[in-house]
Amino acid sequence: MNIFVYDKTFDGLLTAVFDAYSRKTFPDIFLEEGDSFPLFYDEVYTVYTDTDKAERVWKGLEKKISKVSLSCLAASWLSELPKIDILIFRYIRKAIDAPYSIELNFGDPDVLELSHVWKKVNREQHHIIQFLRFQKAADGTFFAAIEPLYNVLSLIVPHCKDRFSDQKWVIYDLKRQYGYYYDLVNVSEFQFQNKEAHHISGLLSENQMHPDEKLFQKLWKEYFNAINIKERNNPKLHRQNLPVRYWKYLTEKQK
Repeated sequence: MNIFVYDKTFDGLLTAVFDAYSRKTFPDIFLEEGDSFPLFYDEVYTVYTDTDKAERVWKGLEKKISKVSLSCLAASWLSELPKIDILIFRYIRKAIDAPYSIELNFGDPDVLELSHVWKKVNREQHHIIQFLRFQKAADGTFFAAIEPLYNVLSLIVPHCKDRFSDQKWVIYDLKRQYGYYYDLVNVSEFQFQNKEAHHISGLLSENQMHPDEKLFQKLWKEYFNAINIKERNNPKLHRQNLPVRYWKYLTEKQK
C-alpha cells in the first residue's frame, strides 16, 4: 500500500498527480499530516503543493475532458466527502491514460460515483440559492448566513454578485466559519475575528438590524401567511421541497 501525505487542498491533489507520474508510483490512499497511518503499508510519500505543477496537470486535463467535466470535477472536490481525493485522483488518472474521453463512460465505477457526487453538490448549490435570506444590518450591508452540507459558498458568489450588484452584502458559512463580502465592486473572502451571536445563529439581533428590517420581516411573514391556502396544506410535500434544516434561516419560518 502506497500512502501520499498532502495538505488537503485541490492544488495539493493536482500536485500529487504530477508527482505520481514523475515517480511512477501511485497512491492507494491519501492522508493529511497528523493522520493515523494504517498498520501495514509499503511507502509513504509527502507531497509539497506546487502551483506550477498543479497548473500543468490542469492544462493537461483540458485536453482530455470538456470544460463542463472540469467544472464538475472541481465542484465534486467541494463535497468534502471522505475519500473524495482518491476518487478524483483515480478519475484524473483514467482521463489522462485513456485514448478517448471517459467523461460519459458511466460503466466505469469511478466515473459513475463522481457523477453522483457532483449531482449532490449541484443540488445543494441550488438549494442555498433558493433559501438564502438576507437581513439588512444597521450600516446598510445585507447579511445572510447558511450552513450547507457541502462547501458550496464559492459556487453561489457569481449568482449573488449578479443578482444583488447594487447593494453591499455578506454571505457567511456558519459551519466552516468563513464568508464573502461584496463592496459594490469586488468580492473578497474573509473570516470574522470575533465570534458573536449572529455568527452562530445566523440571525442578527434587533440592535444590529437596520431600522426598517423588522418591518420588512413582519410584512414578509404576513404576505407568506396570506398566500397560504390551508385546505391545500401538504406537510410531507412541503418538507420535501423545503428541507427542515433550512427553516431556521428563513424569515417566514421565524415566530
